[in-house]
Amino acid sequence: MHVVADTNTIVSGLLWHGPPRQVLDTARMGTMTLFTSASLLAELADVLQRPKFAQRLARANVTSHTLVFGYAALARLVVPASIEPVIEADPDDAVLTCAVVAHAEVVVSGDRAILALGSYEGIPIITAAQLLARIAF
Repeated sequence: MHVVADTNTIVSGLLWHGPPRQVLDTARMGTMTLFTSASLLAELADVLQRPKFAQRLARANVTSHTLVFGYAALARLVVPASIEPVIEADPDDAVLTCAVVAHAEVVVSGDRAILALGSYEGIPIITAAQLLARIAF
């Protein structure tokens, strides 16, 4: 299964336990293939360097750069084309452009604005828990 995960899902999966972590673990086992882009990796690096994550990173004895490089090694890199803005409140539609180019079967997100779309270009947009329920069968 080809999956594009939104940055919020990746951050949650890297720093906490729960469905987002299980999504990453499932990709590590080879049950699904994660796709990303340079702009999504840059966003991940930026988010992980925010002060609110410093204590969590220190407790895990890991740097944001290590996590980004690890995720980059796990996911396949694609080069997306640009699209017209889809979400007014969040003009960064990088996850959607990545999904189209990757021919993703699903986008995983915890972002309410993206989830509210329901789908994009025929690609369902679901939560990590919903993805795990789909692949359990």
